[in-house]
Amino acid sequence: MISDSELKTLVSNVVRRTMHGGETRTETPLPQVSGSGSGKIVALGADHGGYKMKEMLKAHIAEAGFDTVDCGAHSAVSVDYPDLALCVAEKINQGKAWRGIMIDGAGIGSCMTTNKVPGVRAAMCYDYATAVNSREHNDANLLTLGAGLLGDNLVKQIVDVWLATEFGGGRHAKRVDKITAVEKKYSKTGN
Repeated sequence: MISDSELKTLVSNVVRRTMHGGETRTETPLPQVSGSGSGKIVALGADHGGYKMKEMLKAHIAEAGFDTVDCGAHSAVSVDYPDLALCVAEKINQGKAWRGIMIDGAGIGSCMTTNKVPGVRAAMCYDYATAVNSREHNDANLLTLGAGLLGDNLVKQIVDVWLATEFGGGRHAKRVDKITAVEKKYSKTGN
């Protein structure tokens, strides 16, 4: 039987060979943030449907050495996901979080909401390969997950690889720059 570590290595190698053409990866410098752990703060949010998964991930992420800031929800009482998604996205926009994770029923609405905030590149991921791709190709800084679609073990794998994967740079950097240019073109602040 193949171990989780061996599986992750195998999938990562396949993804690189098929999607990246052997291109060398470069490291993106991390923003300076405060915190008592690794210095990397992950903003977490969830609606009522994702509350239980958020709580599980909060502990999992802390065990991995990251600091977290919890935007809510703080119970399974019904709330509107855009309010919580906005809180997570604003933490990234304001430089108060290195990355963010938002969980709702499917992950779609939160992805739409968070991508409206300047400086946020949110990706809805549903497996190991989409998590790797969203980081290596798109420099995603916010992950959205669907609690109604994903089990806890898969979510832990997605989050682990998403937090560990660096942006690939190279040919992908100019494409991320174009995403930023579109954002600026339609921004009301018009930088």
